[in-house]
Amino acid sequence: MRYRKRPVVIEAIEFEYSEQGINRLKEFCGDALGNVSKERHPTAKGEAEIVTLEDGIHLKAKHIATEGDFIIKGVQGEFYPCKPDIFWATYERAE
Repeated sequence: MRYRKRPVVIEAIEFEYSEQGINRLKEFCGDALGNVSKERHPTAKGEAEIVTLEDGIHLKAKHIATEGDFIIKGVQGEFYPCKPDIFWATYERAE
């Protein structure tokens, strides 16, 4: 069988590891945001733990977003990370 994704407008934000970017991420994700950190070497990317519906009631994040990933708010109010290439292949800007 084949399926088509329903046209639905989503909310999303790109993860930027900066003070302002982390604050925007906290405001967007609320309790779904776990630890945000970055290793101490020059090429390290920031990482953010995102609690998704798949993580269950224990609220222990198993999904990690890295800088440049998009965090999507789903149709049930859940959050999940998405790599930029997948995001842009699936979504376009909505007015």
